[in-house]
Amino acid sequence: MQFGLTETQQVLKNSAREFFSAECPIGEVRRLMETDTAYDAALWQKMAQQGWTGILFAEEYGGLGLGLVETAVALEEMGRALLPGPYFSTVLMAGAAIVAAGNAEQKRKHLSRISMGEARATLALPEGDVRFAPAAGGFSLDGRTLFVPDAAAADFVVCAARRGDDLGLFIVPRDAQGLTIRLMPALDETRKLYELVLAGVHVAADDCLAAGNAAQAALDRAIAIATAGLAAEMVGGMQRVMEIAVEYAKARKQFGKPIGQFQAVQHLCADMLLLTESSRSAAYYAAWALQENSADAATAVSIAKAYASDAYREVGNRAIQVHGGMGFTWENNVHLYYKRAKASELMFGDAAYHRERIARLAIDTLCPHSNNYSTSAGK
Repeated sequence: MQFGLTETQQVLKNSAREFFSAECPIGEVRRLMETDTAYDAALWQKMAQQGWTGILFAEEYGGLGLGLVETAVALEEMGRALLPGPYFSTVLMAGAAIVAAGNAEQKRKHLSRISMGEARATLALPEGDVRFAPAAGGFSLDGRTLFVPDAAAADFVVCAARRGDDLGLFIVPRDAQGLTIRLMPALDETRKLYELVLAGVHVAADDCLAAGNAAQAALDRAIAIATAGLAAEMVGGMQRVMEIAVEYAKARKQFGKPIGQFQAVQHLCADMLLLTESSRSAAYYAAWALQENSADAATAVSIAKAYASDAYREVGNRAIQVHGGMGFTWENNVHLYYKRAKASELMFGDAAYHRERIARLAIDTLCPHSNNYSTSAGK
């Protein structure tokens, strides 16, 4: 891979920076946080018109046909803007699962609607006890699953369910009979979490994306893409937190001079820069490795997520320290990013989980006959 953005990617980055700065300023973020879903239909349509909702999907499905690196570029700017709402769950979670698991007709039906901004979706990971069983004309789903992002704003859910040891992936419309969606308490109010209860929810045979080994492989691929994308989004948040802290250090004066002239504050800012740039390198390499199906893609994803999970939290810590007591106040924007950092740290596995996964992947490489290790992780 090349160690810098191409001209096209830089144009994309600049366009995303301009768009989200204009259409999703921090005041709008705060407004959407106070709503039930953190979703705004007008903002979603503007994003669709810019092509953001189709960035990851092939042109035959109405998308832009760009790669994971370009998607990471856009996600970094979304993270910098602290974008609320169902974009990540729609494109990086549900969309990636449909790409990996769906047949041609299912992709045409669902990805086209997502690309055009006509549908929003989410992915319900196997975080509960949802079971599926054959039923007349399809399947019946029963059980409960937790921590489903943006479910109330979604038009449908890609729901993971089990039958014995077999996994299945199913398209479940939000208004399906027997489906109950309940808001859960969440630290990050820009990304709402929900509990889903399914009581005899009927799913047509055509809405089963995959089952068995094919479903597990598709889910693993979708989670890998979403994890790499989340690392890129976290980089954008780090970048903005660092900028806010540096701006404050230049403006705030103590003992007759800006606090940024004090060595202790300079060290904090230098730490933030190092953590941000290191995370950026890891995140972009993970996106490239997945895009190119590199042999070390799984390891690269875990390295990016492990490093970014710790780094985003530490950048937030240092930014709050630069601000002093006011860094904890509701009026200060740093705490909004800090909450996103803590929520993202746990999503798809924290640093400890991914370090263990890296170790297991290394063992699998040295001992090919050891047990396979799935990429699936809870939040």
